[in-house]
Amino acid sequence: MPDTPFAPVIRGDEPGSFPHSVLAERHPAIIRQVRDAFPFGPAQHAALDELLRNCTEGTVGPLPADAPDRDRWHAWGLPDHTGRSWYDVPWLWSESYFYRRLLDAVGYVGPGAWQGIDPFRPFKRAELDAPETDAELAALDGLRDLPEEERARALLHGSLWGNRADLGFRLSAADAGTRQPVPALVADDSETLWSLLPPAGTGTLVLVADNAGRELLPDLLLIAHLLTEGRAARAVLHVKPYPYYVSDATTADVVDALNRLRAAPGAAGGYGRVLRSAMADGRLTVRAHPFSCAPLPYADMPDDLRAEFAAATLTVVKGDLNYRRLVGDRFWPPTTPFRETTAYFPGPVAALRTLKSEVITGLSAATEAALVAAEGQRWRTSGTHALIQADPSGGARRG
Repeated sequence: MPDTPFAPVIRGDEPGSFPHSVLAERHPAIIRQVRDAFPFGPAQHAALDELLRNCTEGTVGPLPADAPDRDRWHAWGLPDHTGRSWYDVPWLWSESYFYRRLLDAVGYVGPGAWQGIDPFRPFKRAELDAPETDAELAALDGLRDLPEEERARALLHGSLWGNRADLGFRLSAADAGTRQPVPALVADDSETLWSLLPPAGTGTLVLVADNAGRELLPDLLLIAHLLTEGRAARAVLHVKPYPYYVSDATTADVVDALNRLRAAPGAAGGYGRVLRSAMADGRLTVRAHPFSCAPLPYADMPDDLRAEFAAATLTVVKGDLNYRRLVGDRFWPPTTPFRETTAYFPGPVAALRTLKSEVITGLSAATEAALVAAEGQRWRTSGTHALIQADPSGGARRG
């Protein structure tokens, strides 16, 4: 991601900035939480202590010589960043590499008793098993008698707002877009999105998932509805190949979420059975592509992933991190058109995102002015605003 005069790459080198606080405060807190969540032995404790020191005061170091993904990380820029401060490399790269090094520290990667043990699993399970989840799943029963378009809209908003799914089920797109003085939904291309997934559709939906737990459940519910109502003939759910960014969904998290749905009464249990059947007959596929954990924007995606997105009727990109990778982790002027930043994408693409970082595109000048007047710059990272953006052209503009 080379710098450009109008949209420089985001780094964490400015004290007081949001990226700096993530590197200096959030990452150390994550290390301490992981350390306290497991009965690790002396080796893991020493490795976690070293990572804590290194990521706040040291420089980017190499992966172990026997790391199975060493060549991949070298292709992703590790030699260029080795020896540099964590704060001086692109923030997206620095964050991603931190999580990769955390997996080394806890023994996830190498051989041994802790190999393959997700260090974030206790936090994911606690959220999935929380009483609030029961209430959110029970709210599905209230949707059963609504017209299909209203159910679809409610489930779309449930997926958009994640673990605020109860709000999503009540919040209509129209209400979200006109709330004054500052809208909760700062951009809304939902009509464009639905035009790509009409009833009696025969295409393939690709959904690039974000978080596990209570945020993955509404993603699965949306997929179940689209398959059941014939808006998509097939769905592909992209998850992370290994634990990442604390709560990002892996295949194991999909299994946990499906089991949670199947065990629920009412409409939620019915959706769980639909999804299980769809996986059995191939209408729903789970993918865990290595590039899903790359510290790079989707503009740099490999050819096989590009071909998969090109073949999809629509790719829906969920969440804040995936949005940063979709448009590029840059200080874009907020009024930069979304479709300009996604012109490289090989097929139609939509983003569902709650705002939790500074990257933003596609706002009207009036919306940006209202947000700044009401909240300063807090609206970019507070998680109280969201967007639905769509680019139906995709690769049609290329060449």
